[in-house]
Amino acid sequence: MSASQEQVGLKPKYANPAPLGLAGFALTTFILNLHNAGFIGIGAALTLGLFYGGLAQLVAGFLEFCTGNTFGMTAFGSYGAFWIALASTVLMEMNHWIAADALQGWLLATLGAWTLFTFVLWIATFRHNKALVWVFSTLLILFVLLDIHVWTGSKLMGVIAGWEGMFCALTAWYLMAAIVINDSFGREVLPVGSLERAEPQMKRALAHAARD
Repeated sequence: MSASQEQVGLKPKYANPAPLGLAGFALTTFILNLHNAGFIGIGAALTLGLFYGGLAQLVAGFLEFCTGNTFGMTAFGSYGAFWIALASTVLMEMNHWIAADALQGWLLATLGAWTLFTFVLWIATFRHNKALVWVFSTLLILFVLLDIHVWTGSKLMGVIAGWEGMFCALTAWYLMAAIVINDSFGREVLPVGSLERAEPQMKRALAHAARD
C-alpha cells in the first residue's frame, strides 16, 4: 500500500479469484466428460486435471482465503486437489506405478466420498445465488451418475454421465462469464439470480406464522 493510500485510508482492490477457479473447473470437466461420452481419449483430461483444473483451482482457493470467502476457499481448494489426485492416480495406474491389488475399488470409493462432500457444498450454495446452485446441482447429479456407472459397469450410464457433465461445465462457464463480464461493464449484463430477495419474504412469513 502506498503512503498516499495509507493517508486517506484507502484499501487496494483485489481481483476476484472465482472466475479463475470456475474456468479451471469448467474446462477440465468438459474435456473429461467428452471422454466419458465417447468422443475423445482421456489424455488431454489428465494434463488439464493436473494444471488447470488442479493447480489453477488451488491458486484460486488460496486467493479466496485472502478475500475471506470460506465457501470459495473450500470449494476451489478441494476440487483443485481432487483433480490433481484423480489425474495422478490414473497416470500411475496406466504406467503400472501402483500395484494392481492396491487399486481395487479405489475409483468407486473416491467418487462416493466426493459425492458426500459435494452434497454438503450444494446445501451451502442456497445462501449464494441461483447460478451457483445450478453449478453444484448438476455437479452433484454428475457424481451420482458416475457412482452408478462405476458400480454397475454400465457403458450407457457412462455416456449419460458424460453428457450431463458437459452441461455441468456449461453452467460453471456461465457463472464465470457472468462475473467477468459484469465486472468489466460495471453492471449486470449476465444475471446470476440473487437469492437475497427470498430471505426477507421468508422471515416475514415465519414472523407472521409465529404471531398466529
